[in-house]
Amino acid sequence: MDATNKTSKKLIRFLGDNAITLCLVVLVVVIICINPKFFSFNVLRDVLLQNATKLIMACGMMFVLISGGVDLSAGRILGLAAVLTASLGQTIDYSRRFYPNMPDIPIIVPFLVALAVCMLLGLFNGTVIAKFAIPPFIVTLGTQVIAWGVNLLYFDLPPNSSQPIGGVKKSITYMGSGLLGGKVPVIILIALAVTLAVWFILKKLRFGRNVYAVGGNAEAANVSGIKVTATLIGVYGIAGLLYGLAGFLECARTGGATSAYGLNYEFDAIASCVVGGVSNTGGIGTVPGMVVGVLIFGIINYGLTFIGVNPYWQQIIKGIIIIAAVGFDIRKNLRRK
Repeated sequence: MDATNKTSKKLIRFLGDNAITLCLVVLVVVIICINPKFFSFNVLRDVLLQNATKLIMACGMMFVLISGGVDLSAGRILGLAAVLTASLGQTIDYSRRFYPNMPDIPIIVPFLVALAVCMLLGLFNGTVIAKFAIPPFIVTLGTQVIAWGVNLLYFDLPPNSSQPIGGVKKSITYMGSGLLGGKVPVIILIALAVTLAVWFILKKLRFGRNVYAVGGNAEAANVSGIKVTATLIGVYGIAGLLYGLAGFLECARTGGATSAYGLNYEFDAIASCVVGGVSNTGGIGTVPGMVVGVLIFGIINYGLTFIGVNPYWQQIIKGIIIIAAVGFDIRKNLRRK
């Protein structure tokens, strides 16, 4: 009888700890049963292609959440990176160039400009949060508005005057829509490389261990000799860098940009992380779990559309999953304590 009870408890604990992953498996099985064509390499490629930039953005958000913070500026920072990339990466013969008299420049210039500007915004977030002890919610909300305002002013410069920016070079669009070997999208490989790099930093490097320690208990981390201020500044700087990369690739994937890019992307990133087991109170989270969270929302958006589910119902399903994920997260944390 005791053996049966132990087995039941282990099963219940397993189901609770892996509920979201199991939901993903069940969702995929249901969609395949309704439409077997969903089970194909092309569908998998399309899902990964559409969510590659969201995966990179979630990687940045993961650093922030594990450190015990939150970043509401992520989407607008991404949008600014996309507009900077598009404006500096147009072909020289495009009729409506953002900079009509600018000579042809290599793609490394818009790439570095986008990353540098976004990293500076991230460092600004981290510095204000760490140095002045202002809540991350307030600081990043302010930076969100600042980044959007800067983007709007830049986007409205003549002769562009708030018109959608197009004519992006093929060398840039190849990064977002090109195929390696005629089958595998380059952007997916970049996203996987970034994800592996983030896993290595969090799992193998001292900085990664410091991020977990600061998120778990900042005061205890400080007493143990961890430089909390430097860690937080580094966390938000890395996050900004990854948002910039995601913005560059979003421009490359779509072949242009507008000031509307990045709207509410931060909420998708936060939701993906939380659903993937990254604690909203800090100190807990794994890269594989975060990847599962991104895939869950990617499959919801793509899979439910694939079988003809009303987009409004998709939003309701996403909301239920977010609430359920946070509930499971709280239960696991209470059990560990």
